[in-house]
Amino acid sequence: MLSVAKLRLGDLEKKERQLAEHQTAAADGRMSFGDALAIYEQRLKGDASLKPRTREYHEQRIKALLRSWPELKQTELRNITKSDCLNWSPTFSQGRSPTAFNHTVGILPQILEIGVESGVRYDNPARFVKRLSERSEKPHLPEINQFEQFVTEIENGGGGFSKSCADLVRFMAFGGFRKTEAANICWSDCDFARGKIAVKGDPVTGTKNGESREVPMIPDMHRLLERLRSECGDEAPDAPVMRVRECQKAMDRAAHVIGMRRITHHDLRHLFATRAIEAGVDIPTVSRWLGHKDGGALAMKVYGHLRDHHSVEMAQKVTFSPPAEKPIASRLHDRAVSLRDNPEL
Repeated sequence: MLSVAKLRLGDLEKKERQLAEHQTAAADGRMSFGDALAIYEQRLKGDASLKPRTREYHEQRIKALLRSWPELKQTELRNITKSDCLNWSPTFSQGRSPTAFNHTVGILPQILEIGVESGVRYDNPARFVKRLSERSEKPHLPEINQFEQFVTEIENGGGGFSKSCADLVRFMAFGGFRKTEAANICWSDCDFARGKIAVKGDPVTGTKNGESREVPMIPDMHRLLERLRSECGDEAPDAPVMRVRECQKAMDRAAHVIGMRRITHHDLRHLFATRAIEAGVDIPTVSRWLGHKDGGALAMKVYGHLRDHHSVEMAQKVTFSPPAEKPIASRLHDRAVSLRDNPEL
């Protein structure tokens, strides 16, 4: 619309003017961190390979960086030293997860590298900042009986969408979907004849890895979908299966009421994978169900753990002792049966 374009023209001119000023400053050998940041954000915006959520996360990390280092934005790039970066990193790491720290530390040298590209400085002082070790913690997942109690408490929460929230928890736990994937599954994606669900993700950005996949309907999932289909009546094939997109508050309340550790939507994905592994499904198959493209490496690292009671049960099958010899009477009986079934012997 021309009217909308005219309204946006002023913002576009302002951004282009600022970018030109930054480039001019770089040409003159002057560039502040803010100048380099503006160029970095322009490149970020023009990177078509980035999904909106990834771009949003980058912006969050940049804000966290500037809050932790207030004078950084106005500082000339050539005046930022190795000591400045090393003194900042320990303070920034306090109270933050290793993942958040590492992602922020990954952005800082990319911005400073723009100064190197422009000839403002010869080296990148941020390259000396060490990344933190990221250890994947074993998720604390509910047992089968506890999960049933958890879902029942959500369902009986008394809210207008309590039942729908409980169905979403079941749906995600029975299929291992990500939250966005679950929200975008329609009835046309559910193939009851083949017993499979097509996972396509967001209509615009797709799944996390950009590829659709099929997840088999386990018996619990099949019963859930049959019930939901009978309740919804004649809904259009493109209608979403789930009536709510998220239910974290309902999950938090239910976990508190029954005395269970808090779990998130993503933990339901962990729960699906763990149940599948404990049921004897091999890691590569679970990996395909989850939509991983690494043949099972990530699934082995994250989901390959087995809880204590399952480990003990499996350990009983491991032995170094020779098989016990049967009593003589039992061996004679087996021999007689073999001769009866095979007269030629």
